[in-house]
Amino acid sequence: MKTMRNLLPIFFLLLIQTAFAPKDNADAVVGTWLNGTKKGHIQIYKQGGTYFGKLIWISEPNDPATGKPKTDIRNTDASKRNRPLQNLLLMYNFKFDGGNVWSDGKIYNPEDGKEYNCKMTLKDPNTLDVRGYVGISLLGKTQTWTRIK
Repeated sequence: MKTMRNLLPIFFLLLIQTAFAPKDNADAVVGTWLNGTKKGHIQIYKQGGTYFGKLIWISEPNDPATGKPKTDIRNTDASKRNRPLQNLLLMYNFKFDGGNVWSDGKIYNPEDGKEYNCKMTLKDPNTLDVRGYVGISLLGKTQTWTRIK
């Protein structure tokens, strides 16, 4: 009985710690991020139950030769090559998996005109690993993004 009395305070301490432990925050990824190449700012936002990202700033918004806004010239779909890069939807349909991971999304890379499967992992509140891949996640590339605001 004496042992039980000694364990009771420890039990309550553990109970209190788990009751007030931080829960997974599905919206922790929402915000504006500097991409890994440092050439763009991507605004990640939630719409419904899924997450999206659009390119809201690029370091060189205009084509140096023409002075006109850069367009999606490398898109594999010729009908989309005239759309401006500024405010282009680059990421879509991400679902929160818990544990600071968002997956099942797609990411478009305007530098090669291709779309990839993608998952995001929040390393800390200001660091996001974005992994684009073909097929399985092992066959891909990760960029580290930094939160701007």
